[in-house]
Amino acid sequence: MTSFNGPVAVSVFQCKVIASGLKLYAKTGMKPNAHYTPKNMMAAAERITGKKFKARDYLGAAAALSALADQTAANLPEGNSITA
Repeated sequence: MTSFNGPVAVSVFQCKVIASGLKLYAKTGMKPNAHYTPKNMMAAAERITGKKFKARDYLGAAAALSALADQTAANLPEGNSITA
């Protein structure tokens, strides 16, 4: 298990949560909760990644968020991650 601390780590968590919500919606049509609408999740994905996605490209946005989260997590300072 890995945990990250600090403001950059919050961004990694945010990317992973929104990506997970987009995947859930794309595969099942279920929203994670009332506020995680497809429109809100896609708007967040565009804001976070700086990319423009086609309408209903939920899996593309999820992939971009996951890639950004992995890249950001890999660049965290050594003392900012704990592996257990």
